[in-house]
Amino acid sequence: MNKEFLQNLREQIKAGTVTEQEPMNKHTSFAIGGPADVFVQPATREEIRSAVYCAKEAGIPFFVMGNGSNLLVSDEGFRGMIIQIGKNFQEISVKDTVIEVQAGALLSRTARAAWNAGLTGFEFAAGIPGSVGGAVAMNAGAYGGEVKDVLLDAEVLTQEGEFLTLTGEELDLSYRHSCIFEKNYVILSARFSFEKGESGKIKARMDELAKARREKQPLEFPSAGSTFKRPEGYFAGKLIQDAGLKGYTVGGAQVSEKHSGFVVNRGGATAEEVAFLIKQVQKKVMKQFNVMMQPEVRFVGFADTEVRE
Repeated sequence: MNKEFLQNLREQIKAGTVTEQEPMNKHTSFAIGGPADVFVQPATREEIRSAVYCAKEAGIPFFVMGNGSNLLVSDEGFRGMIIQIGKNFQEISVKDTVIEVQAGALLSRTARAAWNAGLTGFEFAAGIPGSVGGAVAMNAGAYGGEVKDVLLDAEVLTQEGEFLTLTGEELDLSYRHSCIFEKNYVILSARFSFEKGESGKIKARMDELAKARREKQPLEFPSAGSTFKRPEGYFAGKLIQDAGLKGYTVGGAQVSEKHSGFVVNRGGATAEEVAFLIKQVQKKVMKQFNVMMQPEVRFVGFADTEVRE
């Protein structure tokens, strides 16, 4: 790694941390991934901007992540810098019916904050394992609810180093999509608007959804949640099951026997095994049903881009 780049980076990141050769299996819900050349956990929005600037100035590839709950990092890791917006960006504040949340805060904590404030509309997010930043970027959703239903606006850092506040409409939110990745914005915080509700009913709904997750999803194994987006007019899990792939295994990677929409790490799975399994699912479902399964998981550090689309 460029020593001048590292020196400049460390001069800029004082409150946060900079480490080298950081194993990414420690930072992803798949528990898979080789080392990142440089791993940065900034402590302020200015440090995020400085880290991005240093990388761009030195021509160093970089990737911004949150809780790592939707990532598959290659076995070789990432040749460049990964910026994690996590533990240092978890503040949540409630004002009347609006909740402002930093990008690193978990959705589960945010849903609990809404419940504690007697606000309804975020129950669907209580069991989603990701952070607010990632949820806004992919317009996360579950059980009939989506981020775009309750998002007021989000603060982002542009590639030019500007801080902008953008509405949901300006973020172009749709099913598992926003303009964040296309424009390489970095989400710093978000504001959500809710309605007043009854605390007991809010908690009951959260408990109901938590029970459904425990019963239907393979929470006992590391995974990245739903592996594929829902094809229009179909359900991903049913297509995979109907293709005879429930329980299909490649090394330590498996199409869950509990829910075919999940690829899980049953123990010691490599990123290569998971990626190969995903490709096989795509090919078999396409052959049988002429439906292309689009991964919901994001691939980091892979030279082969075939699996992504």
